[in-house]
Amino acid sequence: MPKQYTPHSGDRRYAVERYSLDIDYTPRTNRLDGRASLEVRILEAADQLDVDLVGLKAGRVSVDGKALRKVTHGAHGLTVRLPEKREPGARVVIDIEYAGRPKPRRSRWGTLGWEELEDGAMVASQPTGAPTWFPCNDRVDDRARYDIRFTTDREFFVAITGTQGGVTQKGGRRTWTFSSGVPTASYLVALHVGPYEEYPFVSKIASGDLHWRIVTTPGQRATTLRAFADVPRMIEALEDWFGPYPQEDLTVVVTAEELEIPLEAQGMTSFGINHEHPDEERLIAHELAHQWFGNSVDIGRWRDIWLNEGFACFSEWVWSEASGGPSIADKADEHYEILAGLPQDLTLSDPGPDDMFDDRVYKRGALALEALRRTIGHRRFRAVMREWATSMSHRLVTPDELFTVADEHSDAPLAEFWSAWLDEDELPPLPPR
Repeated sequence: MPKQYTPHSGDRRYAVERYSLDIDYTPRTNRLDGRASLEVRILEAADQLDVDLVGLKAGRVSVDGKALRKVTHGAHGLTVRLPEKREPGARVVIDIEYAGRPKPRRSRWGTLGWEELEDGAMVASQPTGAPTWFPCNDRVDDRARYDIRFTTDREFFVAITGTQGGVTQKGGRRTWTFSSGVPTASYLVALHVGPYEEYPFVSKIASGDLHWRIVTTPGQRATTLRAFADVPRMIEALEDWFGPYPQEDLTVVVTAEELEIPLEAQGMTSFGINHEHPDEERLIAHELAHQWFGNSVDIGRWRDIWLNEGFACFSEWVWSEASGGPSIADKADEHYEILAGLPQDLTLSDPGPDDMFDDRVYKRGALALEALRRTIGHRRFRAVMREWATSMSHRLVTPDELFTVADEHSDAPLAEFWSAWLDEDELPPLPPR
């Protein structure tokens, strides 16, 4: 029986093509008032649709401009009854007014989503935290465009997934606008509200000008700029392997507080002050690599998360070698020894929801790629990596599609190779260099 990863999230009867969000937030009282417009395409015949919304209360709800008299609001979201049954291909616009004091949601992975900070707030949504701040179809395979207006007290800086547009001020409030023109899953929409400033850069890299910025507190400026000075070099090293940087821009946020782990979003990476130490440099390369793997080349099933995390971990080794540190092969050998000493009870192709963020998924995924490199040869492996990242840009992918690309660059069938690394619990031998 297939494992259920996020059984209480999302509705497969529809896909959202565009979100238009207008949010007003007051940090001192943690009060959020929002209006969301979801442009929906029906995938399966339906007379009602479920919309994820957690910890916030919906008010007025309308479908195609017609207000609904009754909306069912449960623990995981809303059930929106359509005026009439809609067939596949039909378009529907759902407008939702909602409000409350946002908070994290409890999950098997800990608390997720909205997080109040000492001075502001942030949202890192993976995998099911997005409904803590806006109504959505919270599925990993439902990717949409976004237009977001966010109003808050004028002393706060706002960074949200997407390209920043205009900022206007009225009285003691400022309104920030953001737009994301690339397909983005709800879990990849991040938010930061805090006493930040931005430090923009235009860096010359092989593919042209990289427009990027660091967002952090003024007191951290010098330390943060030093810690992240190698971002353009990292992007160049990754471009050399995987092709041009695939996002519209890049925002690197460093909070004034410690974060347990850094997290990626579409065109954005989020770090805590604790990640500015030189020993954490590999994590910067890891999160930047997610702009290719996870944010551009994205999965349609959580069970395939090794396609995101394995490639990002392998990219840590790419940067290590490119920056004059231990080689890819050395890093692989090191982590193979570590992994071999851990319990051999995880199946990479379907690790299950409890283990999908286990470090063994990350490192075994990276080792599978290194094993492929040693099997088909470095030159052919490089061709596979570049073709995979560029031909699948901003698409949902499956492991089978990777297998097809790899087979095209291999003299021998690779079915047994993939089965050993992905479908067996026991860690297979790492081929010799």
